[in-house]
Amino acid sequence: MPSHETTEPDIDAEACTAFQAVLEQVGRRWTGAVLLAAARGARRFTDYRRMVPGISDRLLSQRLKEMEHLGLIGRAVIPSTPVQILYHPSDRGTELLAALEPLIAYGLRHAPGPPPAAAPAG
Repeated sequence: MPSHETTEPDIDAEACTAFQAVLEQVGRRWTGAVLLAAARGARRFTDYRRMVPGISDRLLSQRLKEMEHLGLIGRAVIPSTPVQILYHPSDRGTELLAALEPLIAYGLRHAPGPPPAAAPAG
């Protein structure tokens, strides 16, 4: 009887663990939206607030710090009066977003909301 296993179980376990870890990082509330805003040009805190409607200042600040810690977002402090803090997607964040582009497209096509109007019967 032929075996149905095509890969080693430990390799599957490693892939599942890695995949779950990434999903837990980007699946936290607002993290994906903040990362997408960074990739689409948000640099200042106010840019993120405008591009991610509904997020509180406290939570936005928390997510930016978490994403900086994970290496997904870079942070630059501009010594001016007042001090400016600019954020930008890191190479790692850009790579992750490229991998998520199909999900973004899917979300645009199938976002929750009212169903599209049916075409009139002809």
